[in-house]
Amino acid sequence: MTVYTTIDSPLGELLLVGEASPTAKGGTALASLSMPGQKGAAVVLDGWVRDDRAFESIAAQLRSYFAGSLTHFGIEYAAGAGTAFQRKVWDALETVPYGTTTTYGRLAEQLGLSRAAVRALGTAIGRNPLLVVRPCHRVIGADGSLTGYAGGLERKRQLLDLEA
Repeated sequence: MTVYTTIDSPLGELLLVGEASPTAKGGTALASLSMPGQKGAAVVLDGWVRDDRAFESIAAQLRSYFAGSLTHFGIEYAAGAGTAFQRKVWDALETVPYGTTTTYGRLAEQLGLSRAAVRALGTAIGRNPLLVVRPCHRVIGADGSLTGYAGGLERKRQLLDLEA
């Protein structure tokens, strides 16, 4: 069963979507975290059940993160999202430490991808369904510029400033 809730944040109202999991803290594995105006944002579908309590642990972690007291999430993610390549890229995002950034090129190199694959890597990052908690906001252009964040560059800047 798919459950959802919304929580307020400095980025606007976040939509959290999850699935029941016996191994997840709080019993819910996070499938999606999206924000208003986000490219490819999740929308509540028929049959989903609003369950604020199912997300108490996740919401508490997000509040701590936005308060500046949490630097690493302990959230189980729902399985099954993305292609094998996307999952490989998303896993690599998890290795970018809090308060740091990397470039698309360095991330591609870390994954053993060719220079030609950087565009595909960027596309995979752009399809990350777990904004904020899977830190795609930490990936920047080779020249240090902010590029390509599904939640908008202003929000990317907010997240990087929070972590600075």
